[in-house]
Parts: sequence; C-alpha cells; structure tokens
Amino acid sequence: MRDKSNAFPFSAETLRSLRADTPGCESVVHFNNAGCGLLARPVLEAMLAHLRLEAAIGGYEAAAARQEEVRDFYAATAGLLNCSPENIAFAGSATDAYTRALSAIPFERGDVILTTRNDFISNQIAFLSLRKRFGVEIVHAPDHADGSGVDVEAMAALMRARRPRLVAVTHVPTNSGLVQPVAEIGRHCRELELLYLVDACQTVGQYEIDVEEIGCDLLTATCRKFLRGPRGSGFLYVSDRVLRAGYEPLFIDMYGARWVEPGRYRPVETAARFEDWEFPYSAVIGSAVATRYALQVGVHRIAERTPALAARLRDRLAGVPGVRLLDRGARPAALVTFEIEGWQPQPFKEAMDARGINSALSFREFAQYDFRDKDVEWALRLSPHYYNTEEEVDRVAAAVAELSVTAARR
Repeated sequence: MRDKSNAFPFSAETLRSLRADTPGCESVVHFNNAGCGLLARPVLEAMLAHLRLEAAIGGYEAAAARQEEVRDFYAATAGLLNCSPENIAFAGSATDAYTRALSAIPFERGDVILTTRNDFISNQIAFLSLRKRFGVEIVHAPDHADGSGVDVEAMAALMRARRPRLVAVTHVPTNSGLVQPVAEIGRHCRELELLYLVDACQTVGQYEIDVEEIGCDLLTATCRKFLRGPRGSGFLYVSDRVLRAGYEPLFIDMYGARWVEPGRYRPVETAARFEDWEFPYSAVIGSAVATRYALQVGVHRIAERTPALAARLRDRLAGVPGVRLLDRGARPAALVTFEIEGWQPQPFKEAMDARGINSALSFREFAQYDFRDKDVEWALRLSPHYYNTEEEVDRVAAAVAELSVTAARR
C-alpha cells in the first residue's frame, strides 16, 4: 500500500523548493511538460557526473563502477509501477519500447488488433504497418456518446465477438486531456485472457500507475515527459505471464539472449530480453534519479496538483473570446488543448514563445479520428506540471486572451 499521508496542496515552502530544484523555472514558463518536462537539478547533476566519469576512466569502466546506480533504474521504476525490477526493460523511448513489444507478438494474417480512436499516432502507424506486412485487421472500438472516451462495453463486446490477438489502448492521447478507462478495459481482457498493451506515455509521472490494478500484460512509457527524466529514455513493463509464455522481441541480441550452441539461443528469463547490449548509461542513471525524485515528491500529490493546474487553466481560457477548448472527459489530464480564431498555428506558437511561454502544436495528422470529430485542423497544447504556479497559469491565460484580441483587430 502506497503512503498517502502527505497533504495536498503543496505548501508555499515546498513549491519554492521544487522550483529552486528546477533551473528552467528561472527563464521560461514551461507549459510543455507533455512534450518534455524540465530536468530537476539532481537529475542533471547525476547525468553530468557520469559523463565526466566516462571521460575520465572510459565508458565500460564507468558503467561497471556505477552498477548500483544503474540497477536502481529497475528498482525505482518497479516501485513506480508496483511490480518487480525483473519486469522492467530500459528503452530509448516509449515508441522504441512499444515497437519492441509489438515485434514479440507472432501476428498472422487475419489476426485482429483491437484499439481505440484515440491511440497515439505512432501506434496507429505501427498497426497500419502490421496490416500492410502481415494482413492483420485493425478494429477501432467506438467512443462513448458522453465524450468520456472509449465505450468500454462496446469494446468488451468486440473482444468477445472478434477475439483479438492484441488489445491496445493509449491511456492519455498526445492530442488532448482525455483519460481512457484502462483498468476497466483490463478487467475484460483478464476475463477473456487477451493480450493487453497500454501506452502510458503521458500518465507516468502525472498519475499513480499500478500495473496490477490496470491488468496489462505490457506497458510502455517515456521518461522525458511528466517523469522529468532525460530525452532518449523510456521503459517497457512485461508481465510475468508474458515472460512465462516465452514472448521475445523479433531482433534479440547478445544482452537479451544467450548463444548456448551453434544452432540455438536461449532468451534470458527477465524483461532484459527486450534490451540491447548498448545503453546510454548517463540517461539510465538520470532516469533512475528522476523516478526517485517523483516518488519523493509523492506521485499521489502530483496526481492532484497537476490536473488541478490544468483545470484552472481551462477555467481561465473558457471565457476568452475566440477560444474553443477541445478536451473531453469528466476529469481531464494536464493536457489543455484549444483552437483560437484568427491565427495560423506556427505564428501563434511563435507569439507564445515570444512571451516566454513554452507550448506545443497538435495537427490533424496526429489525431485523424479525434480532430476530424472536433472539426479542427490544429490545436495548441499547454501542459503544466506540479512545479508550475497558479500565477503562471493566470499569466498564460492572459497571454492567450491578449493574442485573441490581437487577432480580432487584424
């Protein structure tokens, strides 16, 4: 049972300390945490220290000297997800982890991948690639009429009728604050013994993630977003059930397998079978420190503060003329998306940049179903995190309001 004794909201003193630990707060209002969170000072220092050690004694030697810190990546990530370190594999990104997981599934012509209309763009493209190469069928479960995300009962009916080879769901899509009911979907997958893959790229570090509660067989995430780790780092969770069943990546190397005789290899017993020999060890160590940092702050506290800041931002933007908020669901995550009249995407983002506000653009090609349903070609995405302040939220909303007036005067 996780400790939830710490109170919310953060005290003013705690928030000052967190911001002092975040050098980027001195120069920008960073509302692009769904793209890449600001590194905390301990993460930066740990990475630089390892790079200096590599320069001083050699890369292999530095990795050997820092084995304890490297192993902590697996222990820390396991603590974050409520699993064993042996269930965790390091990856270069969430997409890297995702494609390694997909490559382990022996798809055949006629197999069904059951997914949603809000799965991440790279996942959707991967499914289409599998369809092109192996002849699999891609089935998209319908959304619920109330806008709360996928219709779970309709999805469960498709599970029973189509018996998919894989059920795949993105917890929070990159193009909105929608939170999909992954645990409810997982209960149906367990009942029907279906393989279940969850993309938690936007939720790890923002919400508490319990793989036992979700009931997933595979889960992927990046470390660079709400976890505030370095770029070029991510991970794959692999359940005991999948490991026992012998799933392994298509291209397994000398780290994930043992060449036991000239004509045969044997995969290692843990999720390390999904890893390669070469690692960016400074990123591995930095990711471990970032995860420990999040655990120390308290993910349950982050899960309250971060969406609350986003809710405040939506409330402020709702009254701005020419702005249409696009997020759906009863309790959206900290990804605030909207369209604004009178602006083209790049000039609008550049105007936000000029005001020291970091943001991101989403386009229809990122979300072919969702943006078509919403009848938008592009949206600006603002994603605050726990180290941001209420004053920054108000400043960002005021900037959008100012730019809305500017557009009206053109």
